[in-house]
Amino acid sequence: MNMNMNMNSDSNKNEIIKKLRDEAIKAHHHSYSPYSNAKVGSALITDKGNIYSGCNVENGSYGATVCAERIAIFKAVSCGERKISKIYVYTKDGWPPCGMCRQVIREFATDDTEVIIGNEQGEETIYTVSQIYPLSFGPSHLGI
Repeated sequence: MNMNMNMNSDSNKNEIIKKLRDEAIKAHHHSYSPYSNAKVGSALITDKGNIYSGCNVENGSYGATVCAERIAIFKAVSCGERKISKIYVYTKDGWPPCGMCRQVIREFATDDTEVIIGNEQGEETIYTVSQIYPLSFGPSHLGI
C-alpha cells in the first residue's frame, strides 16, 4: 500500500504508529507461511511520508524465503524511495527482525530510525536501529 502521511508534527506520531500497526496487521494476514506457520507483517513510512507494507513469503527451499520487513523495504525502493523514517514489525508474539532484515533496514535507515515491534495483545516496544543492531555495517563504511 502506498499512501502519504505528514510526518512534520509530533502530534502525528501516535497516528502514524497506529497506521503502521494497522497496515502491518493487514499484511500479516497475507503471509504465505505454510512451513513455519509464523505470520509476520511489516509496514514502514518513508521520509516522503509514503507507507509500504509487506508479509513474509516462505518457500520450500528455505533460503528463498523473504521476510516481511524486506518485502516492505523492497517495495519502497522499487517505487524510488531510499529513506525509512519508521518501520513496524507485527507478529503474534512480538518477534524482532532477523539479522538479515536488520542489515537491510540499516541500509535505508539512520541509527535513530525507530523500529516498532508489536504483538497480538497490542503491546508495542520502540527501539532505534542502533539499539537493535549495534556496530552495524552500512553505506557510510563504503564512503556513501
